[in-house]
Amino acid sequence: MTETAQRAVLLVVHPDRDTTRPAAREVATRLAEAGIGLRVVDADVRDLIGPNGAGAPCTVVAPDDDPAAGTELVLVLGGDGTLLRAAELARPAGVALLGVNLGRVGFLTEADSDALTDTVQRVVERRYRIEERMTIDVTAAVDGQLVARTWALNEASVEKSSRERILDALIAVDGRPVSSFGCDGVLCATPTGSTAYAFSAGGPVIWPEVEALLVVPSNAHAMFSRPLVVSRDSVITVEVDPDGSPAVLTCDGLRHIDLPRGARVRVVSGRVPVRLARLWDGPFTDRLVHKFSLPVKSWRERHARNGD
Repeated sequence: MTETAQRAVLLVVHPDRDTTRPAAREVATRLAEAGIGLRVVDADVRDLIGPNGAGAPCTVVAPDDDPAAGTELVLVLGGDGTLLRAAELARPAGVALLGVNLGRVGFLTEADSDALTDTVQRVVERRYRIEERMTIDVTAAVDGQLVARTWALNEASVEKSSRERILDALIAVDGRPVSSFGCDGVLCATPTGSTAYAFSAGGPVIWPEVEALLVVPSNAHAMFSRPLVVSRDSVITVEVDPDGSPAVLTCDGLRHIDLPRGARVRVVSGRVPVRLARLWDGPFTDRLVHKFSLPVKSWRERHARNGD
């Protein structure tokens, strides 16, 4: 008779020990009670669960050892930044992420901290569905020589590397120049990233099921510097002026690459998606309204007098 492999979950937490400790301990205890193995990628996280190994059992796996491989879920305690860091571990293994928000907006996270107990129970009972989100693949080259290859779930930004300077950039789509201007930067975002940095820079919100890429200039000195929404099959390039200032390429706020003058950044839709675990049914519209606390009553409803 073949033995059934033990279920396993990888736990990734925000480094703020004070806010994370109770949540981490609850997750570890409840998973252990359900016979689900727990992995962590940092001995400090193990100490959050219980100093000197006194808490629920867990296995420390090095980040370079593909820690999510063989797990059924990566459970994230923190905000969007923590979830983006966890995506670097989950994506290669094709494992879904489930985020519990311990931060502020937490747009990518699925549950708030007050729903932690119910969230863990749903994990135990496998009561969640999987949603795939497109990514972008990013390369940077200088004089035709590749200098960087990376990816992003939210966005890749090409920005000025010095606060006192202006970035002179040329944007092209599908090999055709669109516009050139001085700016603080250019963001190339996925629909998932449309509610993140790109949104703060003035870009539109794109529903996750829309297969498109978004280009948002940041503080551009130009008449035509509006956001562009292009096909997911398009190729976006951002070229740094060879006679201008150097720049920096940043992906998801995590990976930073210095770009010399004349560098050319190429952005295409990613070959490997990121998988998100979802607990609650409902349209993206409801998530948008909830996360941004949008007013959904009309002016008349908000200002109606009693008895009217």
